[in-house]
Amino acid sequence: MIPESAHLQISVRSFDAKVRNLLEQRIRAVVNGHAELHGATAEINYIEGYPVVVNTAPETAFAASIARELVGDAHVVEPFAPIAGSEDFAYYLEKKPGCFLRLGNGEDTAMLHNAKYDFNDANLTVGAAFWTRLVERYLDGGVLG
Repeated sequence: MIPESAHLQISVRSFDAKVRNLLEQRIRAVVNGHAELHGATAEINYIEGYPVVVNTAPETAFAASIARELVGDAHVVEPFAPIAGSEDFAYYLEKKPGCFLRLGNGEDTAMLHNAKYDFNDANLTVGAAFWTRLVERYLDGGVLG
């Protein structure tokens, strides 16, 4: 038996805003074209979701220099490969220059939002030291000042 209707959900991720827009156009074209080919109609409720996180170079270099100062080159990953996650900080970066960064939890641990994730309490002092030093350097007219 062929059902009268179907419901399909997909998740779309891209590291480039222009590609995201193109993906929406192409999804609409393919879905509508396929439905029309079979004498059907399609209703698309496309929810854009969070924008792409795009760090600015000066702010990223500044943050990386503070991290290197505190924990050494061997413990700073920069540049960091893009991650296809969703992050609302992207909205801030659309308005103002900045840097979204991640404080590591160790190499042999589960990623955030994983049932096996276990926060490393030692990161509290590292994170507090990083943000304190970042503010001190900025207010002292550091790299960005």
